[in-house]
Amino acid sequence: MQTVRLALNAMATRFELVIHGEDAVLLRAAGEEALSEIKRLDQRLSFYNPTSEISHINDNASKYPVQITPELYSLLKMASDLHDKTEGAFDVTVGPLMRCWGFVRGSGAWPKESAREEALEKTGMDQVLLDEEEYTVAFKQHGMAIDLGAIGKGYAIQEAADLLRECGIMSALLHGGTSTMAAIGTPSPGDEGWTIGVVDPLDESSMLTSTTICDEAFSVSAPHGKAFKKGDQVWGHVIDPRVGYPVQGAAVAAVIHSSAIVCDAVSTALLAMNRTEIDQMAQKFQDIRILCAYSDGNELNFVSNGFNLVNSTILNDEKNG
Repeated sequence: MQTVRLALNAMATRFELVIHGEDAVLLRAAGEEALSEIKRLDQRLSFYNPTSEISHINDNASKYPVQITPELYSLLKMASDLHDKTEGAFDVTVGPLMRCWGFVRGSGAWPKESAREEALEKTGMDQVLLDEEEYTVAFKQHGMAIDLGAIGKGYAIQEAADLLRECGIMSALLHGGTSTMAAIGTPSPGDEGWTIGVVDPLDESSMLTSTTICDEAFSVSAPHGKAFKKGDQVWGHVIDPRVGYPVQGAAVAAVIHSSAIVCDAVSTALLAMNRTEIDQMAQKFQDIRILCAYSDGNELNFVSNGFNLVNSTILNDEKNG
């Protein structure tokens, strides 16, 4: 059995790929093709690259319908569907709010209320017009912006994993920044799957739990990647697009599903949801597994839906279906 490891810096993170198989040359060729796909998508989907297709949309879609590739049209339709299934907790039009709160280029700052309200008015998938016949996208008002940060990495990983399968790869694990990953097969014959872990949000030096995935994807989200402090409260970079404030819900959310796109988007949306919303949303996805941890500052409470837990420190599970 041969093992090939490859890596790529893209989408402001590090992608790492491990592939097992019999022919190291074929493994490397397949792996390099998969990582090249991620690089291509980074250049096309980046919110920060002024020459990307997304930047072209953001610069012009309020003026006229912008022609886009069928690939990007399909992704925006998926984003719209995920917006509907999460009741608006996931929304790729969150760009104005991210700017307002200072998270686009910095670690955040409390905005004026008038600025927050203005940014919120420019947020919402209902203000994005998608034309399926012409493959165009238009904004209903000036100042709107699409940011695929909460779905782009999952999409890139899904596309790369599909390429690996097309190349005949039977055993691989691909991750982006360890927060979103896709597993193909198992590490070795007879294994249950690839073991993945969720870090304890109250103690990043320890694991909250671990589980295994096989021919599945996984994503974990937390609100404090970028954050600032106001008084005694920490405000993180994940914004609830429905109200225009950084989320104050779950401390960490993890999702397992067949699609890395779903995992990436839903794990972000879960941070803005309460327990009732989580239960209702989970019913809209087939074979989804969810874990959310809520912190009161000293201990964690959990909502778990089908998440098979291994070596877990979770003792206070509210729902483990």
